[in-house]
Amino acid sequence: MEKDAKIYVAGHRGMVGSAIVRALTKQGYRHILTRTHQELDLCRQQEVEDFFASEKPDYVFLAAAKVGGIMANQEALADFMYDNILLEMNVIHAAWQHHCKKLLFLGSSCIYPRMAPQPMPESCLLTSALETTNEAYALAKISGLKYCEYLNRQYKTDFISAMPTNLYGPNDNYHPTHSHVLPALIRRFHEAKTAGLDEVSCWGTGTPLREFLYVDDLADACIFLMNTYSGNETVNIGTGKELTIRELTTLVAKTVGYTGKISWDTAKPDGTPRKLLDISKLSRLGWHYQTELNDGIRLAYEDFLNHPIRTER
Repeated sequence: MEKDAKIYVAGHRGMVGSAIVRALTKQGYRHILTRTHQELDLCRQQEVEDFFASEKPDYVFLAAAKVGGIMANQEALADFMYDNILLEMNVIHAAWQHHCKKLLFLGSSCIYPRMAPQPMPESCLLTSALETTNEAYALAKISGLKYCEYLNRQYKTDFISAMPTNLYGPNDNYHPTHSHVLPALIRRFHEAKTAGLDEVSCWGTGTPLREFLYVDDLADACIFLMNTYSGNETVNIGTGKELTIRELTTLVAKTVGYTGKISWDTAKPDGTPRKLLDISKLSRLGWHYQTELNDGIRLAYEDFLNHPIRTER
């Protein structure tokens, strides 16, 4: 990407989009385009077409999405599918129509089968059934990924996709029931510490294995891919390291300073038993993460303390 190119970051107020804007600015890109949801509703095709016609971005980072944890995905199946498919298709289609040089579509590791081989290679996509707890979101993300591939094959576009592992960091959503596991734990242990509670109950059994990537590392990887990679197959972005939810819980509690008892509510769902991305493709391209989990959780907790409005999203 040229330093003076017009770069549109869709979803710049979210955790991923804001990290991409920070990284682009830090790397000297001077012409970053952003729009709030109030200024541009990506679910409205005409609004998206008008924006691309007037601004004519050279490059697009598609980081906008309707996201949430297990409970949110189960309660709003139709909403997760409809909103995500609409906004993806509108942006990708407009980028093609208005001759964008390149687009990066951000997916999610939930696109891979529930019982995929571990670690999960990019090639295991659509080889068996999805995890039911976030199937609607996964199907929407697969649709966006495949639309990029089909445009490349039919119209010779240069649209790529990347699949990050579980993300956390600045500008995360700390809602008590609708957030992902790591920010939910930060909030739960902080409130327990503040209230002087003797015990905190956590969801599930604590046995599932998960991988976590600090969001500023993801942003760096996205810019790296925009500058170095072209191809129809998606690229996994992760650390290659995993730990159990029980181990993560202990680490978060220690970082927050909670010293009480931790119990497990086994009536709540666990989700996929193991999720570790095969990052060998990205490693061969020459990228590696920088932020270790204990450092990242400390930075995320500082963000939580300094931006209380995010706890209510």
